Amino acid sequence: MVYLILSDLVVIIHALFILFVVLGGLSLIARRYLIVVHLPAAIWASLMSFMGWTCPLTPLENYLRNAAGADGYTGGFVEHYLMPVIYPAGITTHIHIILGILVVLFNICIYALVYHKHVVKQDRESS
Repeated sequence: MVYLILSDLVVIIHALFILFVVLGGLSLIARRYLIVVHLPAAIWASLMSFMGWTCPLTPLENYLRNAAGADGYTGGFVEHYLMPVIYPAGITTHIHIILGILVVLFNICIYALVYHKHVVKQDRESS
């Protein structure tokens, strides 16, 4: 029972990490110091997506599920939990990469907005 609860906790942490990578750039508008957490997380997630790496949380969850006597799964967290919920069946690797690029571009836009709001605005005020 404990292992099953821990595996569910890993799933929740995994989902929150993905949410932070996708939308965490928005937190920089109010709290610029979060860049030291968000930027490495976004780079790590992008590399995993583009290189086809498996997130370390996936084998941890599978280990905990197996220890609980439940079946693990093959593939990654995104393919197992998020793709069936968010995306229709038959999504290709090409589409997966495009979605990753869109997340990166979205975060670049947010970073540019934060830069403009805080750095450019300060330069204008100090002139």
